[in-house]
Amino acid sequence: MTGRIPQTFIDDLLNRVDIVQVIESRLDLKKTGREYQACCPFHNEKTPSFTISPVKQFYHCFGCGAHGSAIGFLMDYENLEFPEAIEELAHSAGLEIPREAGSDFRPDPRKEDHYSLLQRADQFYRAQLREHAQAAKAVDYLKQRGLSGEIAATFSVGYAPPGWDSLLHHLGSDTETRNAAVELGLLVRKDDGRLYDRFRDRVIFPIRDRRGRTIGFGGRVFGDEKPKYMNSPESPVFHKGQELYGLYEARKASQKLERLLVVEGYMDVLALAQFGFSNAVATLGTATTPEQLERLYRTVPEVVFCFDGDNAGRRAAWRALENALPILRDGREARFLFLPEGEDPDSLVRDIGREAFQKKTVDSVPLSRFFYESLSQQVDTNSVDGRARLVELARPLLQKLPDSVFRDLMLEQLSQDSGLNLKQLRSRVFGNAAAVPQHTPRQRTPGENRSPVRVAIRLLLEQPELSGQIQSPCG
Repeated sequence: MTGRIPQTFIDDLLNRVDIVQVIESRLDLKKTGREYQACCPFHNEKTPSFTISPVKQFYHCFGCGAHGSAIGFLMDYENLEFPEAIEELAHSAGLEIPREAGSDFRPDPRKEDHYSLLQRADQFYRAQLREHAQAAKAVDYLKQRGLSGEIAATFSVGYAPPGWDSLLHHLGSDTETRNAAVELGLLVRKDDGRLYDRFRDRVIFPIRDRRGRTIGFGGRVFGDEKPKYMNSPESPVFHKGQELYGLYEARKASQKLERLLVVEGYMDVLALAQFGFSNAVATLGTATTPEQLERLYRTVPEVVFCFDGDNAGRRAAWRALENALPILRDGREARFLFLPEGEDPDSLVRDIGREAFQKKTVDSVPLSRFFYESLSQQVDTNSVDGRARLVELARPLLQKLPDSVFRDLMLEQLSQDSGLNLKQLRSRVFGNAAAVPQHTPRQRTPGENRSPVRVAIRLLLEQPELSGQIQSPCG
């Protein structure tokens, strides 16, 4: 049903949800008297000035002025539009959103059709794993990898049959449906116009968004033929550099996650889940992007990156480190677990077991140590020239860090390694703008660069009585 969301529903929704629970699932809160405090997520600060009132169901930052209801928080924190924030809250509360007829608001029907089509494909692949004549090899493959039926069901693992048109026939002959399937990467159109299935004879892993909707797929062959893994291409609902496989399942398994393990492959996530590590997520065949990192740290305060211990793995780890630096505010921690050569998380956890693997995650290398060990290997710290070179290598990287206690401690470590006193070093690294790193992206303050529509929505949320003063654009 399309139409405007009734104000009575919005009021009821805000009465039903607890703003403390909404924010606590995203930030580390500390109870102070009748209220809660946290470091503001909308600007860099060392002393918490972000306050949440459970009585007023309102948040306010005394540092940057950010304030609002649970809806406003989701709009700013998750960068959602108003209807999306309502949908997110309603979904968490188990409510269906009513619509008023006759208004100008219309949800994007194509996007809803896309989700529906992807869900049809998801159900098709899962059914093939149970019913297809050749599904036994897929089931045997999963069993050989040590996966139970329960884990396969948790992650909705499926099977794409061999042949070129299994899904094509299942979706039917409707031209609009087929065109949408091409746009979503389910089907591929040849130069002569003929269509065929993108995924064929592969184990299928659905990729879900934060609400559990299927937005794409990954597929793995049974042997070592190339490409071993295949992902859905970019589409209107799937952006590979922003998504993390298994994040929805991890959040569903635990309401209060403290740590996430970042691995490379789908099977790594499933194997770790089989051994009780329900907090593993995978990048989708890309280096860890800033968008993925921001999503990780909005979920947990600590991220452990699992990489191969070879040169390629360490290069990938260094890219993750560089991308993490601009968002490492106080309270956020990055660690690195380097695996023995020839091992991946899947094989290692099966070889050494849960307890030994857990110990490895606890003993993983903190970012600060990996940072300075990597730089020190490039210079001779016993020479003046080498120590000067160390400062030059570290300088542009430290400039990426937001102003924080962590940045101060990183600078102190460099002072010890280089022999420069802290005051000299601060001047060398940050110049006259020591308090604000020049290359750190400035965080967006809530309300900044916001459209007039979003500003109006916020005013109406905070002062519903103004709604009677608004005239329809249609007269």
